[in-house]
Amino acid sequence: MGRDDSAGLLHRLDRWMYRRGRPNRLARVMNRQTVLAASAGLGPRRLVTLEVTGRRSGRRVSLPLVVADHEGERYLVAMLGRDVNWVRNVRAAGGRAVLRHGRSEAVRLEEVGVHDRAPVLRRYLALAPGARPHLRVDPNAPLADFERIAEQTPVFRIRPDRPEHEDGSGS
Repeated sequence: MGRDDSAGLLHRLDRWMYRRGRPNRLARVMNRQTVLAASAGLGPRRLVTLEVTGRRSGRRVSLPLVVADHEGERYLVAMLGRDVNWVRNVRAAGGRAVLRHGRSEAVRLEEVGVHDRAPVLRRYLALAPGARPHLRVDPNAPLADFERIAEQTPVFRIRPDRPEHEDGSGS
């Protein structure tokens, strides 16, 4: 089996694991293992655990994500599209969440406008090869190709979540 054959097989496997935008049993098990590793600070720094309050259950929901850095900012990308649970939960929580990679960081996730997503999506695909079968754009493609998928692919800028009295206003 050549390199292209094995890459094609991995792409099909990744798509099978997340059919209809939901993780199957194997993907859930693998995600739990990755959450444990990322939360403990194992693996690359860009691998984090996102913790957000479930909009229906009110319980903490944890999942592994890759942080993309672009022009000095950090971002999270929803590789499975705009209707995934974590995106809905983040929106319902007003963007408040926690990122873990060996330590906890309270954050506010701000959704990036569609017209500003393309360069972040390109950087994300360079860092997250597992997302490639879901976004279906070559990481080296022109920016116009990323602009075509931007509307269906939410991107969130990561900001520190500071209490209101620490915003520098002195009130």
